[in-house]
Amino acid sequence: MIDRAWCISLAALFLGDIALSLADSPESGVDNLAPLVFQYLDTDDSDEADRLFQTILSRADASIETVSRILRTERTYQSLPIGTLPDERITIRGRAYPLAISIPLTYQPSKGYGLVVCLHGAGFTGDEYLERWQARLGDDYLLACPTYPSGAWFTRRAEELVLATIQQVRRRYHVDPDRIFLTGMSNGGIGAWLIGMHYASLFAGIAPMASGLDTVLMPFLTNLRNTPIYMIHGAKDQVMPVELSRSISRELAVLGYPHVYREHQREHPMAGGHYFPREELPDLVAWFNGRRREALPARLTVVRDASHFQPFNWLRLESTDPIAAFSEDLVDKHDERIKRQEYAKLDASIVGANRIEVKTERVQRYSVFLNDQLIDVSKPLTVLTNGHVSFEGAVTPSVETLLRQARLRQDPRQLFSIHLTILVQKEAS
Repeated sequence: MIDRAWCISLAALFLGDIALSLADSPESGVDNLAPLVFQYLDTDDSDEADRLFQTILSRADASIETVSRILRTERTYQSLPIGTLPDERITIRGRAYPLAISIPLTYQPSKGYGLVVCLHGAGFTGDEYLERWQARLGDDYLLACPTYPSGAWFTRRAEELVLATIQQVRRRYHVDPDRIFLTGMSNGGIGAWLIGMHYASLFAGIAPMASGLDTVLMPFLTNLRNTPIYMIHGAKDQVMPVELSRSISRELAVLGYPHVYREHQREHPMAGGHYFPREELPDLVAWFNGRRREALPARLTVVRDASHFQPFNWLRLESTDPIAAFSEDLVDKHDERIKRQEYAKLDASIVGANRIEVKTERVQRYSVFLNDQLIDVSKPLTVLTNGHVSFEGAVTPSVETLLRQARLRQDPRQLFSIHLTILVQKEAS
């Protein structure tokens, strides 16, 4: 006769082994790892970030492949308020700014949506732009319209406001990282140019309206090599002369960058030719619909002043010769180096098999960030700078680099596990 108590003990031991096995399985580990990864990405507390970083690295299941998959696909989004939300706030350097957003009534957290960030002109606020855009964008886009005093989007704090707006919306709602667009009218158009040029690798396209650029800023158009452009300007504009946009269009043509330039003949009873006609919106939205960001282009061109050394896709300037530096006013014209357009420049291409060719101007040191989508990580890599071999050998991917760059960039389509620092060899005088 079988002992009943012995059978119960044996069953309990068997079930316990199953539970332990499940806890140690890769699937269970990933379930526990994903929340840690996103807590690390999202926390604003640097000490907490360091603690989470070390915790993740201590995990046996925190491989490059697993962490990359989590970063690309496993963020979950809660059901949050939808519809018109005109009274949101966003804080920059301790100061709160109004933020108006619109979320489609059909919004589903499981779906990735396009995001349009719209910058208002002087005398307007972000919420005043909601009605004009909502009906025409349809159900495939989120709309974010921050408000900045006097529409001074050409300042450092305003730049930070735009970037923080994008980050805040992306953390709360499911945004497709390859369908983020920046547009603006008048002063907002100037902001779209400035922010769009300096952070071009973030956007699927920029659409400045009735705006322009000072001559000293024209070199930064080079950053838009991989970023589509749609410009609108009124021929009878008496506030921002139409020649401003015409000159930009000519410069883009010289660079060989394809772009759309729409010049309308309409006039508004109060604003004259300086306005954005509703009739132009359908074509612009159709243009949005046809654009997706090229997340990892094989060629990049980067022009920087000394105040913009943040990463630019898989490149970053680290050190330069003396160059121009913008102040809090991003259209500063007082610095003599700005007047002389003394900026640093990198032009880099991934050519052939595991070969990167780079040309530099006024650059002493730069970084290259790579992954297995850009190169074959199992084979040696060669980097040539100005015709000289500046790196040759094996590269080593690391989870540490992957995590640090993911937190810095907040972009699931630009994940880099390899970081090389390249010293530029000076030509003999």
